[in-house]
Amino acid sequence: MQITYLFDPLCGWCYGAGPALEKLADIDGVTLSLAPTGLFAGEASRPMDRQFAAYAWQNDQRIARLTGQPFTDAYRENVLGALDGLFDSAPATLGLVAVGLTEPARELEALKALQRVRYQDGRDNSDLAVVVETLDAAGFAEAARRVRNPDEGLLGAYRHRISAARAEMARFGVQGVPALIVDDGASGPRLVHTSVLFGSFDALAAQLRAA
Repeated sequence: MQITYLFDPLCGWCYGAGPALEKLADIDGVTLSLAPTGLFAGEASRPMDRQFAAYAWQNDQRIARLTGQPFTDAYRENVLGALDGLFDSAPATLGLVAVGLTEPARELEALKALQRVRYQDGRDNSDLAVVVETLDAAGFAEAARRVRNPDEGLLGAYRHRISAARAEMARFGVQGVPALIVDDGASGPRLVHTSVLFGSFDALAAQLRAA
């Protein structure tokens, strides 16, 4: 079974889906492919202001209650509280693409590290230097080196990954992330409702079997 995971590393709901995603990746016979959509990257980024920070924190608390994933005071103070900063997922997405080029089997591990540094450690992964340091600390030395000095190979792969993910969003009418596209090789690919990522894992497994 092939599962394509449409996401953005700055999406709080995608962070909340992390535990379910890790369980999915451990199922025998399942191949999980990460598809970063660039939903909040580059031209789709926005300044961090008080109104947006308050909205994000309120949403994050709902995610925490539903999933048990922590959103710390350090995150609230240092990331949401950085009102001169940006909400831009391009640096973190670039880091993930670099891992995909250098150690593709560890992409999910890298995503977890980049989410943890933001939501738990309270460091802003909209900053390319933070992404480099995070990858280095997590044992992705070659990916960190490439992100530090992005070449055309990395930038081209970044554009390709985002373009492919957005094509899948358009194909299946996906409006937001996270989203799962499941293909069991028999009946063709199918969009699975993302609510299953936030309930019981048995319900998620049943949805996948139904796909």
